[in-house]
Amino acid sequence: MSDIQAASGRYTTVAADHRTELDIKRSRFITVLRRTETEDEARGLIAELRREFHDARHHCSAFVLGPGREVQRSSDDGEPSGTAGIPMLEALTKRETFDGASDLSDITAVTVRYFGGILLGAGGLVRAYSESVSSALSSASLLRRRRMQLCAVPASHAAAGRLENDLRSGGYTVRGTEYGDGGAVITVALPDIPGAAGDFQDHLAALTAGDTSAELIATEWIDL
Repeated sequence: MSDIQAASGRYTTVAADHRTELDIKRSRFITVLRRTETEDEARGLIAELRREFHDARHHCSAFVLGPGREVQRSSDDGEPSGTAGIPMLEALTKRETFDGASDLSDITAVTVRYFGGILLGAGGLVRAYSESVSSALSSASLLRRRRMQLCAVPASHAAAGRLENDLRSGGYTVRGTEYGDGGAVITVALPDIPGAAGDFQDHLAALTAGDTSAELIATEWIDL
C-alpha cells in the first residue's frame, strides 16, 4: 500500500475462509485464504494445513498484515527459490479490490501442491502459484475496513428511536443504541478524517435543536 493509501484509513481483507483447487499438468494446487491479523495467526494456518495435507510435497505461503501492509512474508517451502512464495505474495499485493485500489491486507494464502509427475519448470511454477492465488481471490468474498471515530450521542428514551433513524437516513453509520435508567446512548461511527466530527456535531445540532452533542469515545478499525 502506498503512503497515500495507508493515510486514507481504509483497506480490504477477505471476509471468510475460502478454498479453491486447480489441476495444472496433473499437479493439484489447493489454495486456502484466511483473514489473519498477526504472524501467529498466519503461521497457525500454515501449520493447520500441514497437518491436514500431511502427505503433500509443498505447503507454500504468503501473508500481508497491518493496515499499512507493514508485514509481508512468503515461503517457497522446498520449491525452487522465487517460484512460489514471491508470486503468491505479488498476487496478494497487486490485486485490485474496490475502486481499483491495491490494498489487500490481513490476509494469508497457503497453496498446497501435490506433484503430478510432470515437471513444470521455473516459469511454469511461477504461473501456477500466481494463478492459484489469483483464482482464489476472484471467487472469495472481500470486505472493506475503515478507521473510524466512535462517538456517543446521549438521548432520551422517547427521542432515541427517531434520532437513530434520522442519523441512518442521513448516511451515518450507527453501531447500536444502549438503553439505561437515565436514557439512551447511540454509538455512531465517523470516518477518521479532518472535519468529520465537526460536520457531525453541526448535523446533530440541527436534528435536535441543540439539545444534545456527541462525545468521542474511541478510534477503531471497523468492518464495513
